[in-house]
Amino acid sequence: MESLIIIVFVLGYLAITLEHTIKLDKLIPALFMMAVLWALVSFGIDNFPNWFDSGAHKLIDGFSDFSGEEKHHLLEETLLHHLGKTAEILFFLLGAMTIVEIIDYFDGFSTFKNYIKTKSKKKLLWIFAILAFILSAIIDNLTATIVLITILQKIIKDRNTRLWFAGLIIIAANAGGAWSPIGDVTTTMLWIAGKVSAPMLIKFLIIPSLVCMVVPTLIASFLEPFKGEIEIEEKDDSPVNQYGEKMLYIGLGSIIFVPFFKTITHLPPYVGMMLSLSVVGIFAELYSRTEFSISHVVDQEGDDSQGHHSPVHSSLAKIEMPSVLFFFGILMAVAALESLGILFLGAESLKTIIPNTDIVVMLLGIGSAVVDNVPLVAASMGMFQEPMDHPLWHFVAFSAGTGGSMLIIGSAAGVVAMGMEKIDFFWYFKKIAWLAAVGFIAGSITFIGLRSIL
Repeated sequence: MESLIIIVFVLGYLAITLEHTIKLDKLIPALFMMAVLWALVSFGIDNFPNWFDSGAHKLIDGFSDFSGEEKHHLLEETLLHHLGKTAEILFFLLGAMTIVEIIDYFDGFSTFKNYIKTKSKKKLLWIFAILAFILSAIIDNLTATIVLITILQKIIKDRNTRLWFAGLIIIAANAGGAWSPIGDVTTTMLWIAGKVSAPMLIKFLIIPSLVCMVVPTLIASFLEPFKGEIEIEEKDDSPVNQYGEKMLYIGLGSIIFVPFFKTITHLPPYVGMMLSLSVVGIFAELYSRTEFSISHVVDQEGDDSQGHHSPVHSSLAKIEMPSVLFFFGILMAVAALESLGILFLGAESLKTIIPNTDIVVMLLGIGSAVVDNVPLVAASMGMFQEPMDHPLWHFVAFSAGTGGSMLIIGSAAGVVAMGMEKIDFFWYFKKIAWLAAVGFIAGSITFIGLRSIL
């Protein structure tokens, strides 16, 4: 049964990567794969020898001796556990994406656009890469990618040029997210689990992460797509929204507030994001001169014919729900493999075959591009027993955070960029993956070199 489960996952993964070839939206095989995998787990649970406790990050002792009823009860609890963890991520993302759309509703990103005066593609590349590196550490790599690609779409008309910029934004955003405890979901996992502390994470990873961003950007600046100047859009004579700049600062400030809320309340990040969304929504409704009734929106003159102009409603309507469902399908499908201990046992076998932990961790980083960094980091937390702030944990954070850049679906930033710009899997693999790989290797070598000094 384990072999059949792996085959289904591989076939589903191939269907996702061949989305444009088979003309099937990627969310369909993702959801189908997820449902079939859990169905197979349910059918074969009486014969499985292992079960992985995601909360304790270890295999459950004596699982094979459990009764059928106990195993099915454990299956239901595990499914609810993964659904809850996945929902936390999805609601966090929905909140962040909605805030970004509200800012865009008021044309708030034109504030950034107005600061970018250069026409040089090379200078623009460095501006976007640096912004991605910094923003991702503050508001997480996914949200930073959404913000910057939104700005990118307003500045660059040519789609092919935008794709190249988007590819380098993904690399820079993932590199920036690796050195911050709130910059990437995997670093947050390690931080919450007490494997790393924020000051030591920054101390060990800020330079390797910077190298991981600078090296690919430097190489790309000499490539043909970044030579010359961009074609400037015709001047937009439409009036500037008077609340755009205010909504930009309110929106970004509300996102930055989330980690502080988490630190104070010890509640999951999505709770703080929902609070931030509600605050941004209040200002948005006030600035658009509308107010809520119980069931619909009316303006201050009492005419509800313009109810659809509510910024919150309009922003929610623009959310990329296919991307959210795709993310749900992928996370829950990988959770099925994790629950059977397949990922954990595979990582343990890798550790036995290759005793050098640096190589193992780098392979985990490469694996995060192929599968998903979340379960691989969970597996690494069960593999290694080193104390808090051991350099190993910082290397795991770096590898898992930046390794996903090597494939477009290897990171949340890549997935959302894929949705926003309709980036083809194989285009990214041919054009961008090697740059990401060079950055990953350069950053890893830098980390290993600095480890003996720090």
